[in-house]
Amino acid sequence: QVQVVESGGGLVQAGGSLRLSCAASGRTFSMYAMGWFRQAPGKEREFVARINRSGTTNFADSVKGRFTISRENAKNTVYLQMNRLKLEDTAVYYCAADPRDRYGSRPYDYDYWGQGTQVTVSS
Repeated sequence: QVQVVESGGGLVQAGGSLRLSCAASGRTFSMYAMGWFRQAPGKEREFVARINRSGTTNFADSVKGRFTISRENAKNTVYLQMNRLKLEDTAVYYCAADPRDRYGSRPYDYDYWGQGTQVTVSS
């Protein structure tokens, strides 16, 4: 069983920045693909960013150029740096782990999920 815990959410003004962190348990964290998803009220959970064990990254079009994802294997942690935040980025952000490194962009590609962290962007 892999435990996933997100942190770093909060309230930020439009145009500002936040960095989310996600700590995952497991001796083989470096072999996992990790993903970030978000869910706004009344909407389905959507893909935001992913990183595989080799460090290859991919982003949703809506965040490309504004968000970056990185990992620090020594700390079993993945980060989501969010810059130039917009009102429409407001959502609960979820981190997910895929020990099989499928590097997917769909929720069912990931086996373990955190509890989510709220990000609210105000005008």
